[in-house]
Amino acid sequence: MAVLIEYGTIEGQTGKIANFIADHIQSLGQDVTLVNTGDRAAPPASFDGVDKVILAASVHERRHPKMFETTIAAQRDDLAQRPTLLLSVSLNAAFPEGVEEAQEYVEEMELRTGLTPTEEMLVPGAVHTDRCDYYALQVLRHVILRGKDYDPAQGTHEFTDWDALRDRVSAFVAA
Repeated sequence: MAVLIEYGTIEGQTGKIANFIADHIQSLGQDVTLVNTGDRAAPPASFDGVDKVILAASVHERRHPKMFETTIAAQRDDLAQRPTLLLSVSLNAAFPEGVEEAQEYVEEMELRTGLTPTEEMLVPGAVHTDRCDYYALQVLRHVILRGKDYDPAQGTHEFTDWDALRDRVSAFVAA
C-alpha cells in the first residue's frame, strides 16, 4: 500500500507530526510519500499508485495555511477518489472547552476547499514560547490560552497525544 502525506505547518509542530506518522507508516511496511504544501520549490504531489492520503495542517487565526487549502482544493477530485484522513492541529483541540471551536476550523476549511475527508482527527498542537516575542507571548497568554489550564510562562509544551495519533493512523492505514 502507498500512502501520501501532505502537510502544512507554520511553527513546525505539524511538520513534526507528519514526520512521526510517516515513520510509523513505514514501520508498518507501507510506502510513504511526504509533501510539504508550503514548499513552493517542491513538485506537486503525484497520485499515481496512491491508495490512501493523510492531510495534516496546523491552525492559526482560525484557519489552516492558505497554501495547504489551495493545494487540497486543486486536488479535490484526486483526493475524493481515495480514503483521506485529515489531521487538524490546533491548541483548541488540547482543551475540552476548545474542541467545538477546533471542529469549526475543519468545517470552515471544508467549505473553502470543497473537500470532505473520509475521516478527521482533531490533534492537540504545541506552545512554542521560545519563538515568541513579548507581544506574541501576551497574545498567547491573554487571547489564545485565556481561561485554559496552561500558563505559557511554563515554556514550550507539546499537547500532542502521540499514542492516540499513532493508533488513529494505524487504524486508518489498516482499514
